[in-house]
Amino acid sequence: MDQGALEPLGRPGLRHWQQSTITNTDLNERGSVFFAAVEMTRMPMILADPRQEDTPIVFANNAFLDLTGYEEGEVLGRNCRFLQGAGTDPEHVRQLRDAVTAGEAVAVEILNYRRDGTPFWNAVFIGPVHNPEGEIIYFFASQLDVTQRRESEQQFRQAQKMEAIGQLTAGMAHDFNNLLHVINGSLERLAAKRHDELAFERYLAAATGAAERGAKLTHQLLAFARRGRLEPRGVDLSDLVHSVAELLETSIGSKATLHLNLQRRLPQVQVDATHLEMALLNIVVNARDASPNGGAITVTTRQVHLNGDATSRHLKPGDYVLLCVSDEGTGMAAHVAARATEPFFTTKPRGEGTGLGLAMAHGFVQQSGGRLEVESEVGRGTIIRMLFPVFQPKEEDLGRGEAQRDYQARPLDNLTAPPLILVVDDSREAVAMAAEALQEVGYRVVVAHSAEEALERFDEARERGDGFKLVFSDVIMPGGANGLVLAEQVASRDPSVPILLTTGYNDEMAIDGPQPHAMDVLGKPYRRSELIDRVQAALRRGARTGPGRQSSDFGHARA
Repeated sequence: MDQGALEPLGRPGLRHWQQSTITNTDLNERGSVFFAAVEMTRMPMILADPRQEDTPIVFANNAFLDLTGYEEGEVLGRNCRFLQGAGTDPEHVRQLRDAVTAGEAVAVEILNYRRDGTPFWNAVFIGPVHNPEGEIIYFFASQLDVTQRRESEQQFRQAQKMEAIGQLTAGMAHDFNNLLHVINGSLERLAAKRHDELAFERYLAAATGAAERGAKLTHQLLAFARRGRLEPRGVDLSDLVHSVAELLETSIGSKATLHLNLQRRLPQVQVDATHLEMALLNIVVNARDASPNGGAITVTTRQVHLNGDATSRHLKPGDYVLLCVSDEGTGMAAHVAARATEPFFTTKPRGEGTGLGLAMAHGFVQQSGGRLEVESEVGRGTIIRMLFPVFQPKEEDLGRGEAQRDYQARPLDNLTAPPLILVVDDSREAVAMAAEALQEVGYRVVVAHSAEEALERFDEARERGDGFKLVFSDVIMPGGANGLVLAEQVASRDPSVPILLTTGYNDEMAIDGPQPHAMDVLGKPYRRSELIDRVQAALRRGARTGPGRQSSDFGHARA
């Protein structure tokens, strides 16, 4: 019998009924006191007979018929699964089937369908009915239409989401307005004080610092939104914690004591180590601020196996590595802990926290295929758990690090002619800055502002016999083809030309593009030195993989 559940087994009236003997004669005598009561109640009820094939319904009261819209003759003799439809969750069906097979009670809310096809959320309780000998002779099911309550909950959740979005927007506007104020004000003063060397350097430092804080805030927002560009690799979490232990102790200061409980020889997880260090630091700092009276802050790592409880955590069963931070601080009430990972939600005083730290950590962990959990109680402290799936590296991954170190360490070769690079970006300011940086170190540069224009320049260079040695392109270019389409077209024309992409927004295609062996991704915003380093590395890769190609590094290039 595939059905659902409502209330716990064991009410006095039901227990007495279970201990009574119900016969087929009773079912036929619908005028009896028992059936008169069942018929009069507005609670939909049915009985199904497990002794018959497919456990058919043998009794349904009027409330059940009113709920479902069926006539009695259309219900009797059928299994309850006829109420299910396209939107019914197979997991709910499995729970019901397993309980009936085991002869146990079960309570489930399941999406069912009326006779006219309209869906409704059905809160169903199913329990076995035994005769005096202990044999299950019927399954009893009471039901309730909870559609209105479910819809109200959905509306409430949607309202919470909109509130979080409003909070996020207001927080972003506030922080970026402050940063832009510093940048604009500094640039104005730079123009006025260009002959005052000390003032010039002071305002330049202020503008640079504000820009860097803006980049950091953007990275945090992208991590929260799970759109930050990650560079995952195999990491031993115990080794990672050891490597930043001194920084963690410095961040905690004298307010609390750091304790490390790290399991040795952990299996690796695949994460971006830099993002994880930032997430761990944010969580530890939160633990410090929540411990005004001191106490222990404990960082724990260990391997865990999730089986039955994996689904409840929205994870696949298997092996995971746990990174846990616990404190003995003030703790959080349940309604505060429930909002702890919302962006810009913070209980700290104004000016002492952005509310992005835990939101960033939550987004990063989910983007890495794991789960972040918050457990807290007022006066009992807080536990933040980060679960990451165990990483099983492939053979090609094992040799990738050595190959990268090889071309990064190889000295530049001297050439008689500098390499020609195609720089593509729809932003004229961005393409001009990149072109200027490359030209300053000796590369020849041709610029384009769209993928279509870039392909024209690419074909023209090939016809002249002075082909491009590298294409450096933005991924996101509004209108027409984007950087990925451009990369595909370039690869189809000349697979030996390396492609370096840049983006501030992570899309899986930006990493797993059409030619992963010939493309790399540089995250925005990038420094001039980072651009030069990645261009040189891409040129070396092209020289090493290109058929019959000489080295493409320009010997006079300098970062």
